[in-house]
Amino acid sequence: MRHSMWAYPWDLQDLGLDTTYHDYNELAGVNGISLAVSYHAGRFLQPRSLKRKSYYPEDGTIYFIPDEKLWADKEIQPLVARNLHESDDMLSPLINDRKQHGLSVSCWTVCLHNSRLGFKHPEHVARNAFGDPSYYSLCPNSDAVRDYATTLVANLTHSYRPDIVELETIGFMGFDHGYHHEKDGLGLNAEDDFLLSICFCDHCIKAAQDAGVDALSAKKDVQNLIIQACNRETPEAQFPHFPEQRLECFKDYTALYTFLQWRTQAPTKIVQSIKEATHPDSKILVIEGENAWRDGVDIKAISQKCDGIILCAYTATAREISNIITKIRDLLGSDKYLGLGVSLFYDHTPTAEQLSGRIETAVKAGADGVNYYNYGLVPQARLGWIKSCIEGCD
Repeated sequence: MRHSMWAYPWDLQDLGLDTTYHDYNELAGVNGISLAVSYHAGRFLQPRSLKRKSYYPEDGTIYFIPDEKLWADKEIQPLVARNLHESDDMLSPLINDRKQHGLSVSCWTVCLHNSRLGFKHPEHVARNAFGDPSYYSLCPNSDAVRDYATTLVANLTHSYRPDIVELETIGFMGFDHGYHHEKDGLGLNAEDDFLLSICFCDHCIKAAQDAGVDALSAKKDVQNLIIQACNRETPEAQFPHFPEQRLECFKDYTALYTFLQWRTQAPTKIVQSIKEATHPDSKILVIEGENAWRDGVDIKAISQKCDGIILCAYTATAREISNIITKIRDLLGSDKYLGLGVSLFYDHTPTAEQLSGRIETAVKAGADGVNYYNYGLVPQARLGWIKSCIEGCD
């Protein structure tokens, strides 16, 4: 069974590879490492680093050496993080040492969440019904964006040959993702956030119209619904059964309902393109959450274009995880990998017993593996929780 822990290159640089291998093998007892190779900005607390206690990575950069020939004619280009030049390349030694230390290597790859590229290429970002850009979210219906994500993974797999590439953010990101000092005096509810997240950029409208979908009427529907929300004195649900009924809430809005069903083709198309360009030695897994449908992601369709899914359920109870894994296993079938993503954050998982219950339940429900979040963000003592859970499953 696969047990892999997500990690950032700067944590491995601070702690050193010898410590990392010891922690993974002896303290956590996992058999895989999922290293971030394309990532976004943030502020990261580093409890175990002897060099610093907080770290601000560059926004939208990569942590591997790109093949210049592959990128020569690409409209959207990656930027290598200064971190890689100032410190050490962590991916190469992990790949070279994997047999010696018994750790499979996964490239944890953030695909379309990239504010740096969004500001540089505003013509390729998602835009709401009023044309407002979501600079942090590249649009999956853009040919240039699809080419960027495909080339990124092709470069990784052909140059480094990791065991797995884990794709994060291959769909439309939500308005509620957050940015920097967000202000909302209206009081947006879940349906308002969703409506503001639906992309009607030029790429989406053209692709929809080419497919016979009335994108302009759908856009008008969303504009009217958002205007109504903005005119209310206090927040009020226009769709009382959202999100439980998901897209079915909008079935009375024919154009919008059709558009929402159609837009799932874009993330699926990106995953298919990536898989076709991937070296056969590397498998492709897609990281998604319980509410992937909000991002326009059809998990069943996506899984048919790759090797499997890692489903993150950081706050779900053991019973909820049982239901989720059972449902997703039925969608995927028996031949596709299904992993569970769990968090070691205290506010997500306050006890070792809670972690153990989630993992044990997931395994019984049909999970093939577990990914743990995140190596450098939690105290060393908490790594032992993972080992206890793994031993309990055995």
